[in-house]
Amino acid sequence: MEGSHPGESERAVTDVSAFASGKGHRDENFPVASWLVRRRLRAPILAFYRFVRTADDVADHPTAGAQQKLDQLARMEAALRGEGAGNAEGAALRAVLQECNVTDRHALDLLEAFRRDVTTRRYEDWSELMDYCRYSAAPVGRFVLDVHGEQTTLWPANDALCTALQVINHLQDCAKDHRMLDRVYIPLDALAMQGATVEALAAPQASPALLQTIQALARRTADLLEQSRPLSHATSDRRLALEVGVIQALAGSLALRLSRRDPLSQRVHHHPAEVALLSARGVLGVAIGWFGLMGRHRQARYSGGPG
Repeated sequence: MEGSHPGESERAVTDVSAFASGKGHRDENFPVASWLVRRRLRAPILAFYRFVRTADDVADHPTAGAQQKLDQLARMEAALRGEGAGNAEGAALRAVLQECNVTDRHALDLLEAFRRDVTTRRYEDWSELMDYCRYSAAPVGRFVLDVHGEQTTLWPANDALCTALQVINHLQDCAKDHRMLDRVYIPLDALAMQGATVEALAAPQASPALLQTIQALARRTADLLEQSRPLSHATSDRRLALEVGVIQALAGSLALRLSRRDPLSQRVHHHPAEVALLSARGVLGVAIGWFGLMGRHRQARYSGGPG
């Protein structure tokens, strides 16, 4: 389904500041440039985040018209490409990318996702949703890997992790997205398979059919997290590896909750204390993996094996 939300007005919203939601990097469900990341790399990651946050706010603005949103996203792209000075976030990110010698492809892919958010309200099947996540989620992790100088061979595992995070967010916020934006990321065929409809998202509590749909998608998300599990140990930068381990732990917990809880009527988001505990577990899990690898190398040397 395409076009403007029925509740959108045509009030002119042209200044990017008018789109701002007030949300910052500390308000996200998963860490963004936490203290685990090397200090010198936090600034470029945050510049990327500010660009993405601004574009997300534009796409999700509750009253701006679709064309107004698309025009603002176009101004952001022009500034990113150095073809216009109409957007500070785009110009700032362009400077950061040049300094770090990182491609603008990841940011451009994300702009494509936000354009889809403006024009596309429904996804027919899992394949369509995965294609959307290829633009809306995977580029974030790819950028972080590029900034750290990691190999592109890590992209498949990164893409699985970032896609899982995106689907988790969609499932957690499925009722709010439907209510506020008439946007449904739950694939229509998944709903139909359980005998559920989009209208079920408007209820205060999930129907059995909707709950079964969400739980089935949560299990598919857990499969993605299995694919991403090797990422932390394959990451060369150890501080980034620890952050990946934290994100993996948080995502695994949320996927499990979504397979057991109703996001329409029950809390799925972590409390701060839960975040702290899961983060510690994530760090510990990566560290244990390192010690195990060191032990295997040491054993190989003592036994005369390679190393």
